[in-house]
Amino acid sequence: MDDAIRAALAAGQVIDITTTGRRTGEPRRIEIVYHVIDGRLFISGSPRPGRTRAWIHSLESDPRLTFHLKGAVRADLPATARVITDPDERRRVLSWITTNAWKNQDLETMMEASPLIEVTIEDEGA
Repeated sequence: MDDAIRAALAAGQVIDITTTGRRTGEPRRIEIVYHVIDGRLFISGSPRPGRTRAWIHSLESDPRLTFHLKGAVRADLPATARVITDPDERRRVLSWITTNAWKNQDLETMMEASPLIEVTIEDEGA
């Protein structure tokens, strides 16, 4: 992985991710924001009570995804997702998000109804 990609990954931004549809097996691409917390990459979303996002279902079925940088640095990076369900870990990560990024969101509502994953980029150059 080159230095420009490493630098781009160090700051959260709007990206796209491509997952594999759990029912269709077809690629599904969505735009989303990621956050960098203590050097780790996290993706969440606005809460939708009573509804789990299709991309979360897809990642539970197949955790592989493509992480598409699309700002000043463009790259399609193979990655793996880990869906975060542990309440203590969810609270730590979502607390950071509601304090530092999405100050208009309520932590308890996000705890109940927001998707949350950690993304690990596969460093092909390692």
